[in-house]
Amino acid sequence: MAVALDLGKMTTADKLRLMEDLWQNLTTEDPEITSPACHGDILAERDRLISSGEEQLIDLEVAKKQLRDELL
Repeated sequence: MAVALDLGKMTTADKLRLMEDLWQNLTTEDPEITSPACHGDILAERDRLISSGEEQLIDLEVAKKQLRDELL
C-alpha cells in the first residue's frame, strides 16, 4: 500500500506526531524489528554515566515536552 504525503505542507508538529505514530505502530505491530548491536554499547555507556552521577534521568513526558518546546 502506497501512501503519499506532502511533507512540505506539513508543520513540524504534524511531522513529529506522524513519526511518533509510525514508531508506536512499528514497535507494537512488528516483533521482528531488532535493535542494532551498537545500541547495546550506547545503552551501556548511558548506564555508566547515570551510575557515576555524571548524568541524570528525566521523565519521558518531560523530555518530550522539552524537545517539542525547542522545536516548535
